[in-house]
Amino acid sequence: MSKHKGKGLQRIKAILARLFLMLAGVWIAGILLFAFLPVPFSAVMAERLLSAWFSGQFDYVAHSDWVGMDKISPWMALAVIASEDQKFPQHWGFDVAAIESVLDKNEGERMRGASTLSQQTAKNVFLWDGRSWLRKGLEAGLTVGIETVWTKRRILTVYLNVAEFGEGVFGVEAAAQRYFHKPASKLTIADAALLAAVLPNPLRFRAGAPSGYVRQRQQWIMRQMRQLGGEGFLQRNKLR
Repeated sequence: MSKHKGKGLQRIKAILARLFLMLAGVWIAGILLFAFLPVPFSAVMAERLLSAWFSGQFDYVAHSDWVGMDKISPWMALAVIASEDQKFPQHWGFDVAAIESVLDKNEGERMRGASTLSQQTAKNVFLWDGRSWLRKGLEAGLTVGIETVWTKRRILTVYLNVAEFGEGVFGVEAAAQRYFHKPASKLTIADAALLAAVLPNPLRFRAGAPSGYVRQRQQWIMRQMRQLGGEGFLQRNKLR
């Protein structure tokens, strides 16, 4: 009986190993292809879609329209850096000081605050939402991959095209059309800061009906954008 159990466990381990290798192959191929091809659909978009369907919301649509950096307002690029990751041009994918600060304070709920734009891009494109050490470990490996293969400008472009800005709204073009009835290229500094203000929790904070907190955060982001140096910050760091 124990021999049969041993063989069964070996088979399960072999199957799991093969599945992981298959996933790793898909991730590597994705990193290489998305270095220059548009991302048609992200893992988080698929997760939201399946979750809606399983709950009976068959009319749910995860909407995104890919646009290149030249068709995105520079204010939008600057807004997400100012709000989410001000060290983005300098770090290699991880903000070590921010991670150490969160771990020292033992504040798991603030782990997003230690996540760089590179980490968030890796998670959005290739992984699932949620908090677990398994996902964070996979996210770290994928972050190293995209930081190695993609330029900072490419990471920022992909992030802006897959970020979730509301219920079924993914990417800055879809968000600009939904909330401001204009293309992403026409977003003002106030528009961009408002969209960036909902990013910590786009299913709770609403750009279409911003709360007082979201408005305060919008004003803070605008101040940070000016302190960074405005559009000149993007040009100096070759992000435009």
